[in-house]
Amino acid sequence: MATKTTIEAPVEEQTTQQEIASQECVEATTVEPQTEEGDNGVSEIANLDKEGVLARLAEKVEEEPSAELRDEVEALKVAFYKIHRADMDTRRKTFFEENGADAEYKPQTDEAEVRFKELYNIYRTKRDEATALSDKEKEANYNARAAVIEELKQLIDSEETLNTTFAKFHELQARWRNIGQVPQAKVSDLYETYNLHVENFYDYVKINKELRDLDWKRNLETKTALCEQAEALSEATAIIEAFHKLQKLHEEWRETGPVSVEYKESLWERFKAASTIINRRHQEHFEAIKAEQVKNFERKSALCEEIENFINNAPVSHKVWSKASERLQAIQAEWRTIGFAPKKDNNKVYDRFRAACNKFFEVKRAFYAETKDDMAKSLEIKNALCERAEAIAEREDWAKATEELLALQTEWKNSGTVARKYADTVWKRFRTACDKFFERKAQHFSSIDNEYTTNLNAKRALIEEMAKATVKSFEEIKEYQRRWSEIGFVPIRHKEELQKQYKTTLDKLFAMVRGADREQQMSKFKNKVSSMREAGGKGLRSEREKLYNRVKQLEQEIQTLENNIGFFAKSKGAEAMIAAVEEKIARAKREMNDTIERVKLIDSQE
Repeated sequence: MATKTTIEAPVEEQTTQQEIASQECVEATTVEPQTEEGDNGVSEIANLDKEGVLARLAEKVEEEPSAELRDEVEALKVAFYKIHRADMDTRRKTFFEENGADAEYKPQTDEAEVRFKELYNIYRTKRDEATALSDKEKEANYNARAAVIEELKQLIDSEETLNTTFAKFHELQARWRNIGQVPQAKVSDLYETYNLHVENFYDYVKINKELRDLDWKRNLETKTALCEQAEALSEATAIIEAFHKLQKLHEEWRETGPVSVEYKESLWERFKAASTIINRRHQEHFEAIKAEQVKNFERKSALCEEIENFINNAPVSHKVWSKASERLQAIQAEWRTIGFAPKKDNNKVYDRFRAACNKFFEVKRAFYAETKDDMAKSLEIKNALCERAEAIAEREDWAKATEELLALQTEWKNSGTVARKYADTVWKRFRTACDKFFERKAQHFSSIDNEYTTNLNAKRALIEEMAKATVKSFEEIKEYQRRWSEIGFVPIRHKEELQKQYKTTLDKLFAMVRGADREQQMSKFKNKVSSMREAGGKGLRSEREKLYNRVKQLEQEIQTLENNIGFFAKSKGAEAMIAAVEEKIARAKREMNDTIERVKLIDSQE
């Protein structure tokens, strides 16, 4: 009688989490889709941008649905929503930085997400259609295999010659092996019935021993090989892959005919033992996942409790609310790093978390609504302080005016908080008035300092000397810089103009040295290219490729530096940083032009 094979079913995959979307800067948290298994060879997808993901998905939806395609599409989904979430977070952060934390944020439609959903729905439709077609094919295969069994039954009752009967028997076996998969629920009974009739055939026709033994030997070799493959899989590190391969080995086992009685049980026990190991490791793998999901549930529940404690013990000051909001941002970031909870709890804990976040910001908005009148009064007080500071800025009774302005600064610190959208404007107005007074005061006292005037004349003379100089090395320029730095302060009203003259003159000296150095380097490079050309052009293409790659790298560096200037412009004291970045950009552009010229030189030689 045919032996029965038990194959364990894999644990169901968890459903993808949804997005947490609310109307605050840190209130909206998109939780990207996750997968239970690894990336199945599609880790390079993580390096794609939005357009790259969409382009790849558009290609994949044209392919026939398969298990491999499913893995890649799900990986594309994870990658897309990771980028999408980062974009949405950046938009929210920018919005609230510009409009204040109490502003109402309405997310804009992401056309890329709309396109992604369209493509993903096309894939799902094709996948469902393919699944339905596969079910029909499996049912047809079942009917075909049942027909083979019926013919096998009839063959036993046939009165044909032995050779004809046995040839027909092998033809039925070949047909059986070429028929595809059948519905899983019918596999066991179908194969038991088939193997039973195969054994009945051997018993009925009483095939001659030599031919039968040859057939059994061939089956023994096949099943022994299947045992060896199963034993190798039992030691594999890729547990999921090993489990799926085992299922195919079981299909091959069922397709293989009988062996002699002396090997039948021992061979099956060997195959079953290896299968048991793989099945146990497969089950342990998913039990470990379940245990990890329980831990994830506990961590997520603890985060929910922490937010709920914030709500139950709501802060009573702006400072405490700011710290609470920062903590909530950290909680949301931590939430995104935690994997799935058990399936029965996953959606519940997610809903609890989203509700807690929404409630947090609801309470926060209520707090700021109550303090709005206080902020308005603080704004009136600060505007009045600005007017008083602007009046003091025009006075010349330096001692008394300084004392009064310092007192105003103390009043400013104690004048309360204003809405964020007014804070920068009113503070800049007050600071401008204070800076104006102290600059006027400094100019007044520096104008009577003879030492400053002497220093002014010395620096002007040094600039004239530098303007007439012809330098050949950077060391000569450093000497001028040393002499400049040793000269003391100058009157503040001349400081900016003098510094510009010095910088302009210094830049010309650097350009002079760089020009000479550039000509020398270019001459050496020309000689190098000529040598390569005389040697048959060996190395020219490699040199050009290296230079071309350097040009691309410099273009990227220049673009990054130019983008950074936009960020520096929003920060305090940004002038020095911007100047340093602009110098880096200039150096990079000079190097890029020199490199392009070298590429052109190689092209002319080729």
